[in-house]
Amino acid sequence: MTQKVVVAGVGMIPFKKPGQSETYPVMGAQAVRAALADAGVGYESIQQAFASYIYGDSICGQRVLYDVGMTGIPIINVNNNCSSGSTAIYLARQAIASGEVDIVLAVGFEQMNPGALGSNFADKPNPTELFMQQCDILLGKQDIPPALRLFGGAGLEHMKRFDTPLETFAKIRAKASRHAANNPMSVFRKVVTTEEVLADQVVWPGVMTRLMACPPTCGAAAVVLCSEAYAKKHGLDSRVWIAGQALTTDGPETFNAGDMRNMAGFSMSRAAANKVYEIAGIGAEDVDVVELHDCFAHNELLTYEALGLCPEGGAQKFVDDGDNTYGGKYVVNPSGGLLSKGHPIGATGLAQCTELVQQLRGKVDQRQVEGARVALQHNVGIGGAAVVTMYRI
Repeated sequence: MTQKVVVAGVGMIPFKKPGQSETYPVMGAQAVRAALADAGVGYESIQQAFASYIYGDSICGQRVLYDVGMTGIPIINVNNNCSSGSTAIYLARQAIASGEVDIVLAVGFEQMNPGALGSNFADKPNPTELFMQQCDILLGKQDIPPALRLFGGAGLEHMKRFDTPLETFAKIRAKASRHAANNPMSVFRKVVTTEEVLADQVVWPGVMTRLMACPPTCGAAAVVLCSEAYAKKHGLDSRVWIAGQALTTDGPETFNAGDMRNMAGFSMSRAAANKVYEIAGIGAEDVDVVELHDCFAHNELLTYEALGLCPEGGAQKFVDDGDNTYGGKYVVNPSGGLLSKGHPIGATGLAQCTELVQQLRGKVDQRQVEGARVALQHNVGIGGAAVVTMYRI
């Protein structure tokens, strides 16, 4: 990284169920204004903008930002599946690190529909068709929604390899609810027990109940990044900076290793994390707080191991020992994560960033991880892209 990139401002709005939110231009503009206010800058200062979403026509980013200002800056729309928000941050950081610009905005938003995710372009080849074909080989053909099949299948792989009980995934979901209870931005704030998760509607016998899957959600979040020099010159908050960041895509092991975990991004995530630790010069043992991509409780468990928070095969003990929550080795998803906070896809990575920046600033009240100085963010999209980012103060 040639220039030190700092997070000068963050902002998000409360996430809501489909049908209960404002439209995406309203949500996106609200999040942008919140981030600008947090940074203490006007939109006229922004030199580039990256807008992330996946459920919308072209130039939704312009539609959002034109309601904030029309300054003629480059606006780039980003669609990288569920990692779109973090990809926007990645591109914004690159633009600053290259020296081309000094201050950049990243915004993500999503106005979603209820129910399982699907394709809006049924007349064209589905970009995840290679993954579905591999699922047929490894799991057999099943009448299960694609995302559930991928992540549930990955969890099933872990269960078979390491004798992981279904109860472990239920414990992860229950933990998410306890964390979200203290987050006014979360769509679900009701605390549920491990037993209630296990007793919920079965969506895949022996593998998953409904509460183990994140809900479709509407919402928006935004981040202002700038160079350290710009922050100092203009008196902006430069405490939190990006110590390392990596974006990886699938390698040949995704399809040729016969391992459902790789189909859900395990190998991508591990590669990205290892790159970040190398760039930052510190490892997982130095991390205090983590926001990771728990679209399903199964993926949270897999990601503990991919990020090196525990050994491969050690996730059950990690959960049982409470090392994923307050009082343990790490606090994972203090926001409530995707499982409880919600998953408005384009906004997710930016919401994760917002939570971690506020954690490092010591500004999250009951959710505060005491003494947090190193934060790790993980955002993954099937098809595929994994983004891992380390923030420090």
